Amino acid sequence: MRGEHTHSDPVPPEGAGGHAVRRHSVRGQVLDALRDALVGGELVPGEIYSAPALGERFGVSATPVREAMQQLALEGAVRVVPNRGFRVNERSTRELAELAEVRAMIEVPVMLRLARSVPAEQWAALRPLAEATGAAAAVGDRAAYADSDRAFHRAVLALAGNQQLVMVAEDLHRRSQWPLVSVPAPRQADLVADAAEHSALLDALIAHDLTAVQSLVREHFTGAAG
Repeated sequence: MRGEHTHSDPVPPEGAGGHAVRRHSVRGQVLDALRDALVGGELVPGEIYSAPALGERFGVSATPVREAMQQLALEGAVRVVPNRGFRVNERSTRELAELAEVRAMIEVPVMLRLARSVPAEQWAALRPLAEATGAAAAVGDRAAYADSDRAFHRAVLALAGNQQLVMVAEDLHRRSQWPLVSVPAPRQADLVADAAEHSALLDALIAHDLTAVQSLVREHFTGAAG
């Protein structure tokens, strides 16, 4: 899992600035590792995890773990349990459905607009990102799939030239990837099918097939891996 190598980070430059950079780097790596563990099912909804125990797991002190967990708390993934640690939030299928609905409300109109104006060669340039989701799905790597899935959608929406849109959509997307305690994790076959929708969406965008674009995006959001 990403983050476990943080104890061997290069020695930062001398001075307070170097220390700040290193601390930020470690915290960022721990945050990435915790997000991967969350999506991958290693952090179980309803369970409580202490910063010292997670720090030992990642080979870092408890401080960057607490800082990373505080960020996850702000995002709604966990909540603080005084004197114990952090509890992974349990979510409902209704919440997941609401996220899918909001994502569709935001992204479908944008993609339809882009389908009318973006040339085929720009869509074709995104093919490697779609293929990356397929590669992660093929080996059943849920954390890698989640990362590549967001990267694909981020690149598509970036073509709209609205950074605020990209940031809002990214937050909604990340939250939609958190596991549900009452629903089994996506099977490898589900990931493969979901990844195939990325390539199908690119084909529809290149062909300016607005009906197919709208249908594919809505189905993609309500799918197992979204």
